Amino acid sequence: MSMDDEYSADVEEAELEAPPKKYEHRNLDTILRIPVTVQVVLGSSSMQVSNLLKLGRGAVVPLDRRVGEPVDIIVNGRIIARGEVVVVEDDNSRFGVSLTEIVGTNGANE
Repeated sequence: MSMDDEYSADVEEAELEAPPKKYEHRNLDTILRIPVTVQVVLGSSSMQVSNLLKLGRGAVVPLDRRVGEPVDIIVNGRIIARGEVVVVEDDNSRFGVSLTEIVGTNGANE
C-alpha cells in the first residue's frame, strides 16, 4: 500500500464518521458568530495627489458610476452581490442597499 493509498483510506474513513449531533448545533453557532466586513462600493475615482490635497469641505469627487447603476456589495474583499441604493423607511436620513443580484462564484474574484 502506498502512502497515497493510506492517506486516501484515512480520508474516506474520516468522511464516514459524522460528528455527534450534540456538536452540530454548537459548530453552526460558532460559524454564524464569525464577523465579516461588508462594504458597498458606490464607485471610484483616480486623481493626482496634488488634486487630493486641494479637496476641502463641500468638495465633490466625481465617481466612475452613474446614478441608477448597480452598486457592488463586497464581503471580506469579494463581490458577492449587486444592488441599488435605497432610503431606509424608518429614517429618511439613512441609506441602505436592496440586493438585486447575487454574484456567482465566477464573478466573486473581481
